[in-house]
Amino acid sequence: MNRIYLDNSATTRTDDRVIDDMILFMREGYGNPSSLHSFGREANRAVQEARQRVAGLIGAQPDEIIFTSGGTESDNLALKGYALANGRKGGHIITSSIEHHAVLEPCRYLEKIGFEVTFLPVDEFGMISTASVEEAIRKDTVLISIMHANNEIGTVQPIDAIAKLANEKGVPFHTDAVQTVGRIPLDVSNGISMLSMSGHKFHGPKGVGALFVRKGIRLETQMHGGGQEKGVRSSTENVPAIVGMGKAAEIAGEEFDAESRRQVRIRDMIIDGVLESVPRSFLNGHRSERLPNNAHFRFDFIEGEGIVLHLDMRGIAVSTGSACSTSSLEPSHVLLATGLMPHQAHGSLRISLGRFNTEEEARIFLDNISEVVSILREMSPYNENNPIAPGGDQC
Repeated sequence: MNRIYLDNSATTRTDDRVIDDMILFMREGYGNPSSLHSFGREANRAVQEARQRVAGLIGAQPDEIIFTSGGTESDNLALKGYALANGRKGGHIITSSIEHHAVLEPCRYLEKIGFEVTFLPVDEFGMISTASVEEAIRKDTVLISIMHANNEIGTVQPIDAIAKLANEKGVPFHTDAVQTVGRIPLDVSNGISMLSMSGHKFHGPKGVGALFVRKGIRLETQMHGGGQEKGVRSSTENVPAIVGMGKAAEIAGEEFDAESRRQVRIRDMIIDGVLESVPRSFLNGHRSERLPNNAHFRFDFIEGEGIVLHLDMRGIAVSTGSACSTSSLEPSHVLLATGLMPHQAHGSLRISLGRFNTEEEARIFLDNISEVVSILREMSPYNENNPIAPGGDQC
């Protein structure tokens, strides 16, 4: 059975061109970049070239890029690193209610040690109001962190306007751009102070990411050791992964325009196809201000997990829009923040495209989704006359 992968917001297939560059630095260029001999110098040159490539993708300077292990570490370094280094300036942080857990959990940690965090609401499309950010800013606000685009529903936030506002108010602005780097235009010259990214979201390897840190921004290191990455992130550099991320950034920059248009075409084909062919289906997130690769739906009377499992048996990989797991039945905090009821959130599904997806795969998905939804609804005890289980949930 030929499998179809439509879960590229979770991770992407590593591009063969990236793998080729990485293998070279596993077999031959395996020196430690801190070593003085030729092996070390060769590895160091590769790291610096990758730094230039990543910087070029977002309009940064190479010395403003700090390599990390991924988006989670980049977010933690940005929030905790800045707050702890600059806490004396004030103890207030502004973020949103729909951030990734890699931002929400550091914020909750900072609350425990004395910082105050404002979690801004969003509208029914998952959009953050610039006016709400302005209203939340106080004299003791030390940092604003708003994601560029939501990882679940794909809504793209007005970060240019937020960055401009933050600069006018003299407050540093961090954005989690893990879902947007390599997918939509990004230029840190708009006033962004810090930006998090992850290599495996744009066809690079897992286990490597980066944090853009504008010159003049001071961070408290979270990993003490040998002083790599300008002393901000100690640890021997993962040269093959860094090289891979650099190559992925180079490819993304070269192919961005055509690839973005191609994914938008397939995305819209999926959105229109689902809404037209599946009764009681709804689009989550903003219709136009959304990631080019993201289509997120909810279906009445069934659960997203059931759709995921049935599609998987047919060789199609997608993901649920809710945060349910075997250990928790809590629905997605993102979907609840948009105003959905728990039983609506549980019936959500995310389809996310990547470089290797085709229109034919989209047609196969559309051929299967209506049938799967119909089968699950026939099995479900919930319908128009009995939509919600006792207690207000759909189990």
